[in-house]
Amino acid sequence: MKKIRLGSGAGYSGDRIEPAVELAEKGNIQYLCFECLAERTIAIAQQAKMKDPDAGYDPLLVARMEAVLTLCHQKGIKIITNMGAANPLAGAKKIKEIAQKLNIKGLKIAAVTGDDVLVAIRSQELIIEETGADLSTIKDKLVSANAYLGAGPIVEALKGGADIVITGRVADPALFIAPLLHEFGWSPDDWNLMGQATVVGHLLECAGQITGGYFADPGFKDVPGVGHLGFPIAEVGADGSVVITKVDDAGGMVTLSTCKEQLLYEIHNPATYYTPDVIANFTGVSMTEIAKDQILVTGGTGAARTGLLKVSLGYVDSYIGEGQISYAGPGAVNRGYLALDIIKERLELTGVKTQEIRYDLMGVNSLHGEKLSNGHEPYEVRVRVAGRTETMPEAIRIGNEVETLYTNGPAGGGGAWKSAREVVAMVSVLIPASLVHPIVHYEVI
Repeated sequence: MKKIRLGSGAGYSGDRIEPAVELAEKGNIQYLCFECLAERTIAIAQQAKMKDPDAGYDPLLVARMEAVLTLCHQKGIKIITNMGAANPLAGAKKIKEIAQKLNIKGLKIAAVTGDDVLVAIRSQELIIEETGADLSTIKDKLVSANAYLGAGPIVEALKGGADIVITGRVADPALFIAPLLHEFGWSPDDWNLMGQATVVGHLLECAGQITGGYFADPGFKDVPGVGHLGFPIAEVGADGSVVITKVDDAGGMVTLSTCKEQLLYEIHNPATYYTPDVIANFTGVSMTEIAKDQILVTGGTGAARTGLLKVSLGYVDSYIGEGQISYAGPGAVNRGYLALDIIKERLELTGVKTQEIRYDLMGVNSLHGEKLSNGHEPYEVRVRVAGRTETMPEAIRIGNEVETLYTNGPAGGGGAWKSAREVVAMVSVLIPASLVHPIVHYEVI
């Protein structure tokens, strides 16, 4: 039976680079997939593109491609990634530049566009999924609207001879589903195969999580070699069965437990996981350990796609001002509480208006509040004040007041830090797939 090996080269935008190189060197893979696009990431990328039409792709695109491009070209490994973010065309051109600099010839790069639907949705009457409010309530604040595309345009690019496919917003599993559809000739309407392919993609999409990274908890769930964590490989058969594994001498581990945790990660209802390609059903999934670091996974099924696509909307919601300062030694906790009291009074006296504000003593109450105190007074604490405001000038004033604790007491404060930043919030709407028109563009060397 024909088998295809897929490597997961990244699980988020800022992920490590060397595990992907290791996969290309030692993983015996045919595809290297980089999943680097979170919901908020693309909104921030859209803002970058507004300032510079040649920007808006992933900030680590250049570093990743410089690290793996020559090796992948030599070994015939195809690359699929959503590092195009808000600007796949510019990302494809940048990859071409890198390839030329590396003296790589005979390369075909495909860029998938069409997920940007900001113009299209402005004329639609839509309901925000998270709140039930009309889209009109935030239309004037929108900075991005990107539909989750499925595997179809990536498959089209692979059929067109692409060695590298760079996309914007696509469903995370689609990066891994596409090569399976292309290599095995599966019908995109074979819902059970599509459901199992979604299992494959979902297991791989977070990279090091399934090889023990996010799983690790010393003394409870020990994982070897997490400093040299290997990223996962999926060896997929033509029947959809998959063995999840890793490079033999890489750190981490692939076990029934790591795979089960990843299967349930970010899944609201395992029986109805909605994607652009299929409504996947994970409830029949079976896992079997067939060897060390080798887990056989079968049993994913699915039902017909809905014909609707989720659109992730980014909008300017507010601003956050923040300040921090540390106290250490005897009486550190009492000085920290006094610092918080001072800031509360100062913000009231100076009339700083906030929509929401937190006064935290990190190391004492910042995560679980006062209720879980064990009676032990820490030797060092860090004051943190963070408030949400309607304007940037108001946000700046919060951090400024914390900084004044340096000379205005209490005693012994150090390491003051402040920031003010715009908050890009995310919500979603559903639109008919007929409103979205993906296009595949090519760059050839």
